Amino acid sequence: MSDLRDKADALRRLHSGPRALLLPNAWDVASARLVEAAGFPAVATSSAGVAFALGYPDGQRISRAEMLEMVRRIAGAVKVPVTADVEAGYGTTAQAAAETARGVVEAGAVGMNFEDLADRAGLLPLELQVERIKAIRAAGDAAGVPLVLNARTDSFAVESIPAAQRADEAIRRANAYLRAGADCAFVPFVTDRDIIARLAREIGGPLNVLGVPGAPKLQELESLGVRRVSLGGGPARAAYGRARRVAMEVRETGSFEALRDAVTYAEMQRLLSG
Repeated sequence: MSDLRDKADALRRLHSGPRALLLPNAWDVASARLVEAAGFPAVATSSAGVAFALGYPDGQRISRAEMLEMVRRIAGAVKVPVTADVEAGYGTTAQAAAETARGVVEAGAVGMNFEDLADRAGLLPLELQVERIKAIRAAGDAAGVPLVLNARTDSFAVESIPAAQRADEAIRRANAYLRAGADCAFVPFVTDRDIIARLAREIGGPLNVLGVPGAPKLQELESLGVRRVSLGGGPARAAYGRARRVAMEVRETGSFEALRDAVTYAEMQRLLSG
């Protein structure tokens, strides 16, 4: 466990600068190896990407066991710290959250994304989510690995919160999660510069936002106070978009030119050898 503790400490330090921690999320061993080979100091998994790769829609349709098996394969294939996206923990109780946290550690990951989404209509009660975060913190400590907990609030995604109140609710929840033991607050689906700046000012810990088309560039996000930027399921969907383009071009034109940008066979062999 000493190696995992060291990796957890290293991942935690990456949230304190001088640059924001940028995470192009991986969804399988090959994508994780590509991220590591590109020089990134950590690998984050994408729950959506893993689900898609295994034939599921996003949104906790995949089982805990299947998700953690991919996390295990990824963590075993790279040398850098791995943080696992485990959605809302595969159960609404504190006990379920703790079980998921133990599974994350057993899989070899040292960080954990954990969300408060109940369904598209609403979020889990704040008090329940706080208890679940405390249970995760206790489970990691009991396992001897201080998990880097990235507590996500989907205040900007649900229909039950009016648009004008979403920033207030995100700040309220993020600060409660940080007080309960989270290390970082993740507020996705925000691209407005003024709102991002307010979140960074009023949330009492590192802020993670989602990098999407239309969002400010990394350097501007850093200047606004953002400490972590992840790409979520974007890289996986971009890869599938490329696969669709290849399929459509071959079918419609008979040309194979869309394959020119592919990683070569030899590169893939080297990437996955050893």
